[in-house]
Order: sequence, then structure tokens, then C-alpha cells
Amino acid sequence: MRKLIVSVGMSLDGYIAAPKGEGDWISSGEEIWTHMFNDLADVDTVLLGSNTYTEYAGYWRSVLTNPDADPNERKYAQWADRTPHILFSNTVQSVDWANSRITRDPQAEVASLKQQSGKNLVAWGAGEFASALLRMGLVDELRITIAAVLLGGGLPLFQGIDRTKLKTIEVRPLKNGAVILRYGINTGK
Repeated sequence: MRKLIVSVGMSLDGYIAAPKGEGDWISSGEEIWTHMFNDLADVDTVLLGSNTYTEYAGYWRSVLTNPDADPNERKYAQWADRTPHILFSNTVQSVDWANSRITRDPQAEVASLKQQSGKNLVAWGAGEFASALLRMGLVDELRITIAAVLLGGGLPLFQGIDRTKLKTIEVRPLKNGAVILRYGINTGK
């Protein structure tokens, strides 16, 4: 059975975006890219909420045509361009990226995807989208890259979540001070 992995960057004090939405604090560098590409070897579908999709799709498509793009960004953009993306939205009516489609029912869609053959699913971004997936009991694993920064405020990672038991799968300290945490969700099964 395929797993749904929520993958996100977070500040040490629990925020995924600074007070004005800034993301310039998110850990990056060769070591982060290496770990990400290793993790993506087991992924063949990307899930996005509508708050993330527009900026994400526009940015990564622009990297494909930018001759000065960072080589790691270009490699990710090429991976993203050939990888199916599913946008979960009740308001967006159409998408213009060839590998993307819209669905309205995360519960039914993710349950169906998990039963199909293939690699794992990854949900990028967080906030309300990740929280909704968790509340529906759809998430199998959390992959959180904690940056060595305190933001003092901003958008919290989880919103409206009940107490949830987690099982530590892996802790990866990085040379830049960040830590990648992987947790399994204890669904009681």
C-alpha cells in the first residue's frame, strides 16, 4: 500500500512561514537537496492545496526555462514536470500544467490513490492543507525539516489537530544546523 507523506520545512518554534509569509529562512544547500532527492526516489505523485499550487507551479515551470537556474532546482523542476500533481481545491476551476489535475474530495482521492500500485505520495506545504489531511486520518508519515531559526510568530504548522501519537522513524542532523525528522502516524492499526 502506498503511503501519504507530508513534507514541510518548519522553524524551531513551529512555524512554516514568517509573519509576512516569508520563506527566506528555510534551510537549503547541497546537503538538503541530496536528502530530498533520495526521499523523492520513493515518490511518484505530489499533492498540493490551493494556497500552495499556484506559486509552486509557476515557480518550478519558470526554472525549467531559466538558463541561470541552480542545478538542483533545475533537477527538481524536471522531476516535477514529469510527475503527476493533484490539486485539492473547491474553488480552482482549471490548471494549466500538463501533469496536474484538480480533485474536490481529499478523503476519497487519497484512499483511492493508496490502493493503486505505484510509489508513495507526498504533500508539499502545510498549514490548513496538512492539518486537514491529518484530521481525516490520511497521513502515514510526517517529514519535517526543522531550520535552526526562531521566527517568533507566523503561520503554525498544525491547526486544530487532536492529540496524535507519533512513532519516530528517523532523525537526521545536518551540517547546517537543521534536523530532518521523520515520524510515522500511529493510527492504532
